[in-house]
Amino acid sequence: MVELAWLAASAVAAGVVTGLLAGMFGIGGGAVIVPVLFEAFRLLGVPETVRMQLCIGTSLAIIVPTAMRSYRAHRARGFVLPDVMRRWALPSMAGVACGSALAAVAPPETFKAAFVAIACLIAAKLLVGGDGWVLGRELPGAAAMTGYGFAIGLGSALMGIAGGSLVTMVLMLYGRPIHNALATAAGLGVPITLAGTIGYILAGLPHQALLPPLSLGFVSAIGVVLIAPLSSWVAPFGARLAHSLSKRTLEICFGLFLLLVASRFLASLILSAT
Repeated sequence: MVELAWLAASAVAAGVVTGLLAGMFGIGGGAVIVPVLFEAFRLLGVPETVRMQLCIGTSLAIIVPTAMRSYRAHRARGFVLPDVMRRWALPSMAGVACGSALAAVAPPETFKAAFVAIACLIAAKLLVGGDGWVLGRELPGAAAMTGYGFAIGLGSALMGIAGGSLVTMVLMLYGRPIHNALATAAGLGVPITLAGTIGYILAGLPHQALLPPLSLGFVSAIGVVLIAPLSSWVAPFGARLAHSLSKRTLEICFGLFLLLVASRFLASLILSAT
């Protein structure tokens, strides 16, 4: 009972922090949810061998309703690129399936390393990339698009995000307008988070004895129930704060936040290796 109370309190605190930062930086929250949950589950004594996987699976489940609402809103405005959605849907889900399968057998260092690598890549784009990072004005051929889709799904499943940052970055590298990139990212986030949630539930079932109460595989039901609505309620306050800052200031702040989080997981990787 005491453990449940601590878990609930930690989830409430995580929801407040997640909503504030997600609203401020205009993201789905996965890059925020995972590190916040990691500290919450650490304080609760969740074993290191399953902690990162539990954070990622819970993060994916929390983002599902947000991804659905966002996709419907963007589709109503006509900004989604349906051709890109068709070409990336299956490859991205295949990438998610591989990432979820790794969750059942791979050590936690795998997921920390993936988080560090992807977070640093996105941070580099935000901090120094600007609008000068362009690979072409037209999207590449079928093979390259399939590869991008798979990599986006795999990266999302390993990092616990809906893939929005990765989708937007790739599409903008090929000259797609920011509004179309964001809308398509929201659409692709639906199959990614749904498939990822199911995959992490299944992957965590063999480890159920090591997980905290009311966990379904690598998804904490308490975390989902408390964080999802609370973060949605708090997000407007973060958005209000964001409106007082310039776009460039927000990019720098979020880039620095990602580097800070990446350094936390990098330090954990170094300590576990020594």
